Amino acid sequence: MNQNILKDIQAVIFDLDGTLVDSMWVWASIDREYFRQHGLEVPENLQQRISGMSFSETADFIKEQYQISDTIEEMKETWNRMAEEKYRTEVPLKPGAYEFLKLLKENGIKTGVATSNSKHLVEIALRARKIDAFMDSVHTACEVEHGKPEPDIYLLVAKDLGVAPKNCLVFEDIIEGIQAGRRAGMRTCAVADVATEGIWEEKKQEADFAVRDYMELLSN
Repeated sequence: MNQNILKDIQAVIFDLDGTLVDSMWVWASIDREYFRQHGLEVPENLQQRISGMSFSETADFIKEQYQISDTIEEMKETWNRMAEEKYRTEVPLKPGAYEFLKLLKENGIKTGVATSNSKHLVEIALRARKIDAFMDSVHTACEVEHGKPEPDIYLLVAKDLGVAPKNCLVFEDIIEGIQAGRRAGMRTCAVADVATEGIWEEKKQEADFAVRDYMELLSN
């Protein structure tokens, strides 16, 4: 473990999808099904175009770009319904995540979640994986004006935790998330994920630290 990663850190803030839980595959499946229902093919670059957007921003973008007839609220309700059982029963924690969270709590370090996902799915995932009790603050980007790469969501969670940004460490799996953490004045750690494997080197360059999984942070 890099001994400097937690130096002067009073709070650790995690993104959810692709960072704490292995869930990006869920959205690839939902994209295909949802677009099919509307007689459309999923655009090849969709995930890149919506990366970092909040749940509401994503719905607004897709509705406008692809002339979806559903309202924004109907779109979000549909996505929640399509994803909730997978988040409850099929989405696993990243290796070592539970043990790392336990270690942080044992050392008096506050923890939070700052995610672009919906509050409904976040709560399901945290409860199902039995890590909800570890979290001192949980917020989504729908609660702030701008999604990632803007710093709004990370600043909100830090404020809720009562910790100065300079004493926060962010774990993220996407470039936009790492940029959001840095713009918030926080230290950042890139986390590997299958969905972003092709830009691993870019993620490492963007962040202060990088780990393949949390097991690296548990070894002496």
